[in-house]
Amino acid sequence: MTITAAADGSALGNPGPAGWAWYIDDDRWAAGGWKHGTNNMGELKAVLELFRATAHTGEDLLVLCDSQYVINSVTKWMPGWKKKGWRKGDGKPVMNLDLLQEIDEAIAGRSYRFEWVKGHVGHVLNEAADSRARAAAEAYQRGTAVPTGPGFGEVTPSPVRVTVPEGAPEPTASPARRTPGAAAPVGVSRGPASLFELEPELYEVTLELTAEEHARLVRRARREGRSPEELLRGLI
Repeated sequence: MTITAAADGSALGNPGPAGWAWYIDDDRWAAGGWKHGTNNMGELKAVLELFRATAHTGEDLLVLCDSQYVINSVTKWMPGWKKKGWRKGDGKPVMNLDLLQEIDEAIAGRSYRFEWVKGHVGHVLNEAADSRARAAAEAYQRGTAVPTGPGFGEVTPSPVRVTVPEGAPEPTASPARRTPGAAAPVGVSRGPASLFELEPELYEVTLELTAEEHARLVRRARREGRSPEELLRGLI
């Protein structure tokens, strides 16, 4: 699965009160800012916080961005800057170095791509990110509370189903939802026996995993070139 999100920045006066925001949907977005910053700072910070917020998912990321500066910095220029000690071709230091270095660290090992979208033309996700970034900048300008958003929230992955051979324990009651600190419940239900019992009888097991557990499972499966289901079968 690919997570699609827009990232945007805003600065009133540029420089001036500044904000950043990333947006996936109304339940998953975040924003913040500074009393004094630039538009480029906001654009970079939005991308950085998006990568950080989705790091636990193990999913690919599509970043919709209206800043060519940000896209080129991350996808084209950054490798060369690093080789030159974070300096540009003319030898001058790279601007916004701290944010770029943090992005460089955040994208390590991630599967992602950027897509440029034109700003202020009604693109739904871009407009949502833009309005939230501006709201953050305006809050810093007024000295009021910044609307920071709910963040990414808790991911509820689909149950992972595997089958185990005959001889497993008898079926138990269906699993209850996991509560914080409790062990992950496992429900076992008997599957249909094969024709004439010529093959081993199979059982169906349903595991409920937290977002962090699911992400670890997906990352390990990818490293081993297997599906999550195949990995779980091997562990059982």
